[in-house]
Amino acid sequence: MKTMNKKTNVRVRFAPSPTGFLHIGGLRTALFNWLFARKNDGDFILRIEDTDQNRYVKGSVDNIVEALKWAGLDYDEGPDKAGGFGPYVQSERLKIYQNHADELIKKDKAYYCFCTAERLAELKEQQAAQKIAPRYDRHCRDLSEDDIAKRLAAKEPHVIRLKMPDDGIVIINDLIRGQVEFSYRYIDDSVIIKSDGFPTYQLANVVDDHLMKISHVIRAEEWLPSTPKHVFLYQSFGWDLPEFAHLPLIMSPQGGKLSKRDGAVSSLEYRDLGYLAEALINFIALLGWNPKTEQEVFSLNELVNEFSLDKVNKSGAIFNVEKLNYLNGKYIRSLSLDKLSDLCLAYFQKASWKNTDKEYLKKVVSLVQDRMVTLADSVSLTQFIAKPIDYDTKILIPKKSKEPETLKNLKTCRDVALGVGEPEFTSESLKGKFLKIIKDKKLKTGNLLWPFRVALSGATASPDVFDIAGVLGKSESLKRIDIAINKLENI
Repeated sequence: MKTMNKKTNVRVRFAPSPTGFLHIGGLRTALFNWLFARKNDGDFILRIEDTDQNRYVKGSVDNIVEALKWAGLDYDEGPDKAGGFGPYVQSERLKIYQNHADELIKKDKAYYCFCTAERLAELKEQQAAQKIAPRYDRHCRDLSEDDIAKRLAAKEPHVIRLKMPDDGIVIINDLIRGQVEFSYRYIDDSVIIKSDGFPTYQLANVVDDHLMKISHVIRAEEWLPSTPKHVFLYQSFGWDLPEFAHLPLIMSPQGGKLSKRDGAVSSLEYRDLGYLAEALINFIALLGWNPKTEQEVFSLNELVNEFSLDKVNKSGAIFNVEKLNYLNGKYIRSLSLDKLSDLCLAYFQKASWKNTDKEYLKKVVSLVQDRMVTLADSVSLTQFIAKPIDYDTKILIPKKSKEPETLKNLKTCRDVALGVGEPEFTSESLKGKFLKIIKDKKLKTGNLLWPFRVALSGATASPDVFDIAGVLGKSESLKRIDIAINKLENI
């Protein structure tokens, strides 16, 4: 890989189509481009490739921009950030593409095609019946100039197709995959200008990459088969080629295409589910990129310092949501309680918690920070704080105890709690009082604290019982102990 030192040398782009919200694969492509630009003091450009108007999804551009900003991937140029190479939305550049298509026709590198949709559908059926790979049969490739002129004058619907070579080999030096060869013999005469006047990806991305001075085209592996057409276009225009790098696919744990069940949801859905941007970025950076060390947690700055394309794998990367959950939990545990409470506030508000005072929420969140996987867990793991959870009376009784002993111990818990003043009703104070009574009365710790825990939480597994009591407060704790006593008395 070439070493770049001057800012103007490296220019990369992320060029999503607004046909849906930004998914994980797209975010990873954006990340690798961003890392490469920042590592080499270059420019990262956002370009919206909206030439497929039939598949345009309203709101998708805003979603893409919002997702990039949430992930911390700032761009130097884009639709809302002029940089001297705009417009950065392809539907605003139609005249540019038409002019370049006209130039290709004059150079005999492209041609007009007047085939109807019906003819093309029939051709496809015939090829399928003969088990032939579908491709255009070049029916219009050698029309006479007079015939073309008459059809154009009659405003006959048409497209413009590439006039690919009949044979020959095209060699692509990929920064990730090394040398890759393709035979022109098997490459179709693709449409470059559609009947509605809009360009296809094949033409628009090459013209834009050249005019925007893109130095490195870093994109998903799925575009590798199209690269020979792009090379042909660069050569037809007499332009220098950029460097190409095709990223490995992201696959499901089963090895196939990533589905929604496996994690193929939009990037902002992960935010809404309670994943931290830092954790998600850390996770997707490791999808196909190997730092060659044991380190697994990286800040954005560390990723910039460590990133290089020669550490990107050729083989597909497996999306493992368990690894994402592990990393997200690790990031959550590293946050200050102040920061974590702020991030969890929206989830408590969405769950309609009555008390969302910051100091109170800090106490609630502190109960479960070490058990949280996502921010949303702050609510699901503390539902017992918001309201008492109904439970089976039997779980109040420890394994090596009986109902009478448990009832007696619960009443002891009530007496201890009742003897602590409201201002002193804290985790530390309660812990001291209970440990003293256990020592003085020579009680078994588990037999006393087990029913106390269940009474307060409604579960056999919960955060520290004294921490729970401190958050609930004296009145609510006594109310729940009384409910437990009543349950035992009415077995």
